[in-house]
Amino acid sequence: MNKLLCALTALVASSLVAVSAQAENLVLYTSQPNEDAQATVDAFKAANPGVDVEWVRDGTTKIMAKLMAETEAGNAVADVLLIADTVTLQRMKEAGQLLEYKSPEAANFDAALYDADGAYYSTKMITTGIIYNTSAAMKPAGWKDLIKPEAKGLVTMPSPLTSGAALIHAQTLTGIEGFGWDYYKALAENGATAAGGNGGVLKAVATGEKAHGMVVDFMAIREKAKGAPVEFVFPAEGVSAVTEPVAILKTAKNVEAAKKFVDFLLSDEGQQVSVKLGYIPARKGVALPAGFPARDSIKVLPIDAATAVKNSDEDLKIFSGIFSTN
Repeated sequence: MNKLLCALTALVASSLVAVSAQAENLVLYTSQPNEDAQATVDAFKAANPGVDVEWVRDGTTKIMAKLMAETEAGNAVADVLLIADTVTLQRMKEAGQLLEYKSPEAANFDAALYDADGAYYSTKMITTGIIYNTSAAMKPAGWKDLIKPEAKGLVTMPSPLTSGAALIHAQTLTGIEGFGWDYYKALAENGATAAGGNGGVLKAVATGEKAHGMVVDFMAIREKAKGAPVEFVFPAEGVSAVTEPVAILKTAKNVEAAKKFVDFLLSDEGQQVSVKLGYIPARKGVALPAGFPARDSIKVLPIDAATAVKNSDEDLKIFSGIFSTN
């Protein structure tokens, strides 16, 4: 009888342990498009069947507003952030809001693609280049082609007031010798328009409303594959890039699950998810998606996240001043 009781007790205990191990949860806040977010979560859950993921998706600005409101109310919900740019996460790091975690997968990434203290890690590279309609008279090859007389009144771009990628693009280009804010002044003087996000730029160029535009790479390349009359150019001077970084919040309630999520996104398996979705992988040695040129032919221009944080408000004012009458 005692042996039977012991056996039953051991069985119940092992069952409780198994149930406990399967009860791991994770709350993700992300600015990924819905389709991408679902694919990312599905792939992570397939690799980590013991983790249940709840995710919330919105634009970076709205996601951050939601997060900050919950934090100020003492009701922080999210464990992990997966948003557009490192500048936002650098600001959070400086405010002491991120948990530093040294992922073993970081060894497969260039040091410039993650925070040295492990506060955040880039998961992909989304560059901004030039899109043009195939019927356009001029086929631009570089940024300065957009200020030529042939492009007068035919250029559109997303506004940094709306798009985080557009702000980083402006901060990157204005840091290049021979460009600066004078380049944006020349664009405005040449009749370029700046409004909304990347989606509006894509639509304007694809429909022929505008001949040329500045837009994120995957949008143009995806639309071309679908038959849209557009081409995408990686300018010889280089491109800016947002890297969709991931970070664990210091208020995270599910830290171990959050670490698993970070490791997965940085792993070869996780990077393949990015490739399937049409993005440039951040990890070394992973092939680019169809439609992209060789990685070594794409020149990514540098940007210092800490400096960008300090200058963001002033940069937005300058940009608004240039395009206020545009």
